[in-house]
Amino acid sequence: MEAVYPWAAVIAAYLLGSLAFAVLVSKAMGLKDPRSFGSGNPGATNVLRSGSKAAAAITLLLDAMKGFVPVVLVKAWGPRYGLGEGTVALVALAAFLGHLYPVFFRFQGGKGVATFIGVVFGVHWLLGVATGLTWLVIAFFFRYSSLASLVSAIFAPAYYLFGDRLQWYAETPIAAALFAMALLLAWRHRANIQRLLAGKESRLGAKKT
Repeated sequence: MEAVYPWAAVIAAYLLGSLAFAVLVSKAMGLKDPRSFGSGNPGATNVLRSGSKAAAAITLLLDAMKGFVPVVLVKAWGPRYGLGEGTVALVALAAFLGHLYPVFFRFQGGKGVATFIGVVFGVHWLLGVATGLTWLVIAFFFRYSSLASLVSAIFAPAYYLFGDRLQWYAETPIAAALFAMALLLAWRHRANIQRLLAGKESRLGAKKT
């Protein structure tokens, strides 16, 4: 029976990650489907382009919770069921993949930034603070959400390894999961990278039609 627990946790995390809150929140608040304007990405940044800061904030929080909740639950309750750091890493990756490729939305999901931030907060709150502050600093000075996301994703696994034996014990499965998510996030931002290099990327606060 114990062999079932890791798989059940991973599947549950993926299904939670598959809830596209950008679409659900926009629909509940009477806004346009975020996939129909701007970048077409079902994420908080594109919801913000609808003009509703409240909807964007709610979307951001819920998307982050998709990564945070599974990681925290497995860390807290997993040892009772024989679930170790390997399962924590798989659950984190499953929730992230659920956001990127949601089964409930024809596998067409977002870019995973908020869910990634939620995961790192779940791993350790200081790791989340460091990663979140990196995003805020880059976004404040350069006004590019995509650039801030890419830089913070790159730095997150580096922060995790740097903090080994200082604030936590870095576990190989979790480090590998963070690196994998950073690579996937970069892949999902490949069009943004091209626009950044061409000087055509939209800045934060700009509306798209």
